[in-house]
Amino acid sequence: MPDLSRPGAGFDLSRLGATAMETPAAAAPAPAGSFFPSLLLLASGTLVVVLLGAAHRLGLLYQLRHKVDKTSVRHGGESVAAVLRAHGVRFVFTLVGGHISPLLVACEKLGIRVVDTRHEVTAVFAADAVARLTGTVGVAAVTAGPGLTNTVTAMKNAQMAQSPVLLLGGAAGTLLQKRGALQAIDQISLFRPLCKFCASVRRVRDIVPTLRAAMAAAQSGTPGPVFVELPIDVLYPYFMVQREMVLAKPAKSLRARGVSWFLENHLANLFAGAWEPQPEGPLPLDIPQAPPKQIQRCVELLSRAKKPLLVLGSQALLPPTPADKLRAAVDTLGVPCFLGGMARGLLGRNHPLHIRQNRSAALKKADVVILAGTVCDFRLSYGRVLSRSSKIVIINRNREEMLLNSDILWKPQEAVQGDVGSFMLKLVEGLRGQTWAPDWAEELREADRQKEQNFREKAAMPVAQHLNPVRVLQLVEESLPDDSILVVDGGDFVGTAAHLVQPRGPLSWLDPGAFGTLGVGGGFALGAKLCRPDAEVWCLFGDGAFGYSLIEFDTFVRHKVPVMALVGNDAGWTQIAREQVPCFGSNVACGLAYTEYHKAAMGLGARGLLLSRENEDQVVEVLQDAQWQCQEGHPVVVNILIGKTDFRDGSIAV
Repeated sequence: MPDLSRPGAGFDLSRLGATAMETPAAAAPAPAGSFFPSLLLLASGTLVVVLLGAAHRLGLLYQLRHKVDKTSVRHGGESVAAVLRAHGVRFVFTLVGGHISPLLVACEKLGIRVVDTRHEVTAVFAADAVARLTGTVGVAAVTAGPGLTNTVTAMKNAQMAQSPVLLLGGAAGTLLQKRGALQAIDQISLFRPLCKFCASVRRVRDIVPTLRAAMAAAQSGTPGPVFVELPIDVLYPYFMVQREMVLAKPAKSLRARGVSWFLENHLANLFAGAWEPQPEGPLPLDIPQAPPKQIQRCVELLSRAKKPLLVLGSQALLPPTPADKLRAAVDTLGVPCFLGGMARGLLGRNHPLHIRQNRSAALKKADVVILAGTVCDFRLSYGRVLSRSSKIVIINRNREEMLLNSDILWKPQEAVQGDVGSFMLKLVEGLRGQTWAPDWAEELREADRQKEQNFREKAAMPVAQHLNPVRVLQLVEESLPDDSILVVDGGDFVGTAAHLVQPRGPLSWLDPGAFGTLGVGGGFALGAKLCRPDAEVWCLFGDGAFGYSLIEFDTFVRHKVPVMALVGNDAGWTQIAREQVPCFGSNVACGLAYTEYHKAAMGLGARGLLLSRENEDQVVEVLQDAQWQCQEGHPVVVNILIGKTDFRDGSIAV
């Protein structure tokens, strides 16, 4: 039977043509009177095709085979929650809005914890943290219009950090879009440049397949954020949508009857086949693998190296390679390495292969450099730090990122597109038994020791008022427990911490990533503590950055999420002032106050502690007190008054 939903179905035009060609050449020409029946047949066929196309577009053909259950009280939010549960989602972060209420209620009923924040951007940052720490998709749901526009910064941050985040956005009803409805804007156009996948669900039956496709897209290839728009009439139950959509009084005029029929048909098409069973589980992921021949060439290249160097970036920690297997591989390889992004902490604290300082100098000296999940952007001076005489191997899932600036400032010997963790395991297998002279690693470690001595000297320097930030951070490093997660958000204070405070293990460091976004701290801390409730979450804030996250201590208190914030309070946007004042002679817009952030946190129900010159000999005791408060279930803010010092040395500015 022909598929009548397809335009032109039932009319085999090629067969008609073949019949015409089989007519004997000598046949007499058709009478002139036969032209009109042929024209009539063509017009009738065209009309049928047009009508079938219109019927398909209006959903009439689908409705012939799939009925609407007008008595059901089920709603689209239940379909959303079912897909999330089937994908192992444990948390949905949100700021509530009427557009998305059904999906939040449905998630709660299915045991998915709904965590509401005080700003939508925090919800996405929290989802981002979940994605990074668990290797699954982090989920946030926000209401339409301004609810969604408030997430743009966090979604861009997730895109640049390659975090698989699913953003669910409410929207005006399907018939009211582009008609001036409340909070209705073109949301798809807004998020398309930020996301790997964007879709607007137009019928209840499309919720499940759209979400499955979105979840797969978020994790396949180069991971990244995805966006699914859920109009209000695909989330609410039939009887409620009917009450809002269908005319209350019977139509009398022909025009009114036409409008009434159109609305009723649109309603039927929204819900036709809505509750028919569909698969809800994960789709297969597409994870690129490095070609074996390229891996072999890399093995041969590295085997001839005298001064090899490994630079591991965030992509190395992506699934499917577990962090412990990657750590064992790096250990077996025996090549000195630098760790960046989510790779920080991979080797634990004070591992002999982990080189922490003077990366640029080390890269200039190396004869073979493996850039594993690392990009030649501003963090590597666009490739300038790489020596022209070095053999460069770069491995990345994303070809465009992998070759960034390679036509200008550097050139790879091997550019391998594929999963970084899997590549590293195969590389190590090919080099099993290979060793390198220990003097190269020792040379790099000696440079580390010299830099650490410089920090000790800075920690001993007197400051005009308040506390020496280098000394404070050294004590933080000594106090940090093994089961901790570090969240960093800020400029000067955090930039110094990156040199002094070491994450204790894999997946225990959260920073914004390449976008350098301020304000990630509250959301990252929320997601981290929920993922790993037994870990201590230490948030290192600059006082400027803390302004974005302060209100989220209300969220921590309400949801009983005990995290500890250490605020380096130097009463200013000091990282900016260091350059602005010498260049332009003005401190405009760079000044803050020594605000009593600990008291503000106490006003939100958290605990607050102060570190200043008056108790500078009790830093460790105050940190221990904060830890104890967290163990008792209380979020804590430690307000640390630090001096406006100027201990600049290379990339560090304290």
